[in-house]
Amino acid sequence: MKKEVFRAALAALFVLIATSAFAGGATESASGGDGPFRIAVVMPSATTDTAFSQSMWSALVAVQEDMGGDDAVELVYSENMFVVPDAAAALRDYASQGYDLVIGHGSQYGTIIEDLAPDFPETAFAWGTDVNTFGLDNVYAYTAAAEEGGYVNGVLAGLMTESGTIGVTGPIEVGDARTYVNGFVQGVESVNPNASVSKTWTGSFSDVALMTAAAQTHISNGADMLTGSSQSVVGSIGAAIESGGVLWFGTQAEQTSLAPELVVASQVYDWRMMLSEMIANAQSGVYGGESYVLTLENGGLKIAYNDDFDIPAEALEAADAAIDGIIDGSISVEP
Repeated sequence: MKKEVFRAALAALFVLIATSAFAGGATESASGGDGPFRIAVVMPSATTDTAFSQSMWSALVAVQEDMGGDDAVELVYSENMFVVPDAAAALRDYASQGYDLVIGHGSQYGTIIEDLAPDFPETAFAWGTDVNTFGLDNVYAYTAAAEEGGYVNGVLAGLMTESGTIGVTGPIEVGDARTYVNGFVQGVESVNPNASVSKTWTGSFSDVALMTAAAQTHISNGADMLTGSSQSVVGSIGAAIESGGVLWFGTQAEQTSLAPELVVASQVYDWRMMLSEMIANAQSGVYGGESYVLTLENGGLKIAYNDDFDIPAEALEAADAAIDGIIDGSISVEP
């Protein structure tokens, strides 16, 4: 308890120092007229996690390049911010420094953004994955209809499984992790109702060891197909590699590089269009009040097939048909 009190006091002191140091010294930026548009993002894992955090960082870098590089957009980040009080201190620090757009990239940061945004009415804040702007004019919210790509991956897995047993390794049954898994199960059932899909929720977004153990259990029980969500799925993919043949279906980011011989396809989150709109809005004085949802139809979600993996023609055709059906509305996927 003493350590927790000390940690909280230290975080509060850090916030106080940061606020005092930067409150009066923010450089006027693109939203005010001079200098680059300044974006700060706080993420729960590394920018190279090949999952949730990397999907956002890659999009930010791409938008920066599209807008003209460092001279047009300044980017800074804090990664591996699993401890919420640390994330709160970092988010307030960035807002105090006068960043134009401050992003809390994680559903665990919602309460922080809700409390922080009223103190900085001319700063645009964004957070996800959710669609709740808290009724605040300077908060954007965003999420992904992850069930859509989950359905497509489920169609592939349902048609490709030989054992009829499929394993799912998830973190906590919330947000896009939950909706992805729900869509995946629906996809499997649509093409192979006799297949068995077993789900394990580890209770952690960050514990790679727990995710590894969950995947190993599924493999021991006969699973020849695996999927899962969160930055800790590197553990599941590692278990698939050790098995020598269990296939993997990814989400959030392109995961082929982690196991080129075993990754069949990945649902990829593309936040670029959303970020470009947020920047344009903030530059015109609109700092929030809108929510965004990535979908297959609006191009925010993409299915990246592994070009080096020989997907059976029947499965590939069915997956493409599922994408078309979701886009035209003939297939409805429950989140």
